Amino acid sequence: MSAHLCCKVGGQASRLTSIAAQRSQTDGHRLTMARRCLNFIGWLAPTAVLVLLPKCPMCLAAYVALGTGIGLSVSTATLLREILVILCVASLSYLAVRMLRRRLIAR
Repeated sequence: MSAHLCCKVGGQASRLTSIAAQRSQTDGHRLTMARRCLNFIGWLAPTAVLVLLPKCPMCLAAYVALGTGIGLSVSTATLLREILVILCVASLSYLAVRMLRRRLIAR
C-alpha cells in the first residue's frame, strides 16, 4: 500500500511544490483560453446586433412581431432601435477603451 503524495514528508517537499506549480500553470492557461473566448463573445454580440439591426423602424416592429408575437407601434420601434444602437456603441466603446488601456499598461 503506497501513501499519497501529500502524506510524504522529507525530501519530497520540493517535488510536491513543483507538481503544484505545474498544476497552477495549466489551470492558468485554461482560464486564459476561457477569458479569450469570453472577450471574443463580448466583441461579437454588440457587433452582430448592430449589423443585423434594421434601419427601418417598421422592419424592426415586424421582426419583433414575428419573433415574439408582440406588436409594436412605430414610435416604440423607433425608440427601441435608438436604445439598441446606443447600448451597442457604448459597449463597443467600453471594450475598445479597456483593450487600449491593457495594451498601454503592458508596455
